[in-house]
Amino acid sequence: MSSLTLSKEEEKRLKGLGFLNNKGTDNFSARILTVNGKVTAAQHRAMADAAEKFGNGILTFTTRQTVEVQGIPYEKLEEVSPARDTFDLMVLKMAADRNIPILGICRGLQLMNVAFGGTLYQDLPTQHPSSVNHRQKESGTTTTHPISIIKGSKLADITGQEVLQVNTFHHQAIQKLAPGFKITAWAPDSIAEAIEAYPIRQMIGVQFHPEIFTAAGDTTMHKLFKFLVNKADTFNLAKDIHSRILSIDTHTDTPLWFKNGYSVGLRKDNMVSIPKMEEGKLDAQFLAAFIWQGKRDDASSQKAVESTTRLIQSIYDEVEQYKDFCGIALTEEDLVRLKNEGKKAFFIGIENGYAIGKDLKNIKKYKQMGVNYITLCHSYDNDICHSSTHTEDATQGLTQFGREVVKEMNRLGIMIDISHASEGTFWDVIKYSTQPIIASHSSSKALCDHDRNLTDEQLRALAKNGGVAQLCLLDAYINKNPKAASVCDAAEHLDHMIKVAGIDHVGIGTDFDGGGGLQGCKGDNDLINLTIKMIEKGYTEEDLRKIWGGNLLRVMKQVQEAPLLSSKKRR
Repeated sequence: MSSLTLSKEEEKRLKGLGFLNNKGTDNFSARILTVNGKVTAAQHRAMADAAEKFGNGILTFTTRQTVEVQGIPYEKLEEVSPARDTFDLMVLKMAADRNIPILGICRGLQLMNVAFGGTLYQDLPTQHPSSVNHRQKESGTTTTHPISIIKGSKLADITGQEVLQVNTFHHQAIQKLAPGFKITAWAPDSIAEAIEAYPIRQMIGVQFHPEIFTAAGDTTMHKLFKFLVNKADTFNLAKDIHSRILSIDTHTDTPLWFKNGYSVGLRKDNMVSIPKMEEGKLDAQFLAAFIWQGKRDDASSQKAVESTTRLIQSIYDEVEQYKDFCGIALTEEDLVRLKNEGKKAFFIGIENGYAIGKDLKNIKKYKQMGVNYITLCHSYDNDICHSSTHTEDATQGLTQFGREVVKEMNRLGIMIDISHASEGTFWDVIKYSTQPIIASHSSSKALCDHDRNLTDEQLRALAKNGGVAQLCLLDAYINKNPKAASVCDAAEHLDHMIKVAGIDHVGIGTDFDGGGGLQGCKGDNDLINLTIKMIEKGYTEEDLRKIWGGNLLRVMKQVQEAPLLSSKKRR
């Protein structure tokens, strides 16, 4: 017989949550709705697990094609609000997408873990029984158990403590940790009491309630909120700086995806889009018409020209579709105009000089189509030059045709891009180009010994040439252990390149949608995270103005004006 007496209001509330009283008992059933009675294997396992942990181990399939977990004691029923869960997870994800500093407290820590792929103990007393009572009845200012803080963690740095006495008001806790986070504090019963994604992302979560102690005058707990405010100030400073400067990413391979239905106007899985540019406070993007290296016979070369032409046209078509939000930029003036109109700007580049074919006239054709730079080669040698990878001889450089290409690009005012080029090609271009050159997406070889990266000697020569090297965010170019590559490593590369080449000769070219992407910087929306890291290293607004676009725009203007100056001299 049942000894439980519930009010009609309580019965109605529980029914609204999906809990039905098992008549004659103190237990309840949790009703689970299905779609036409269909249940996946994973859902079966989850329901079976719930039946064992919370009920009597029995699942009942009803005539209405629902499933019931039976035998749940009343005291285990908790307030459930799917609408609140959805809202909270959405807000958290949106904040994380914009790299807003986040401090999660209690449920906030749990939300953080779930949002990024972790799981929870749904009920600690039954799933993780211990002598530690995580749901104290004492006031919030009363400490009930200690936590051990991991040395070297941000939490240890903030608090200056290895052990803290904390309060506790929860019946759920982290079971499986979300990827990208680390546990930084433990309760005596091995329950995670703090997690952080720092320094890759400015996210910290604690299971206890520091706000209660802070309100009571605790200075140690107050340091958590001071940390959050300081990080928020840096974030706001980064946003303010981006509102005043011109920011450009000099290399993405996004046009490759247009044929698959991808659109720059929609926030999809691709790294580059107008919404993500807005979130990351990026003004302009170079969209590269990339062409794979093929056979070097006349027929194959002509096909490469045709394919490149179609890719460039697809950029114009895509931008036209979203003309209310973006536009094609050919010059710095175009970029300024578009920013003043509240629009994003897209410049055009070509990756792989194979696109030129065997006819110098194609360079003029591409110039007329709005192309601002051409990367001389890709991952294999071509008719212009030798590549840094899969090459017959990296000491070899420009061919005779390649020298003519360099001369023609100088004449027409197209920037020469030496990313992917062999060292021999690099030194030849330095020798034969009459204009500054760029490396649209290359990193530091001194920090990561990869054939695609630039040596310190090359960086100094590029600076002497008046050119600019744009940091690439491809993981294998950033860290010898690509899986560990992060935005922190990228900031170290940028810092090193500046120290070697000077602040006037560096920039950023992500290689997004073409292999680029690191922990903490996986798309346009994350680029402000790199700005934050550079601010924390002491770089000023004027420095960031140069890094994010000023240096590249200077080179582009000089290259574009060279034909005009040459024409005036001839007159």
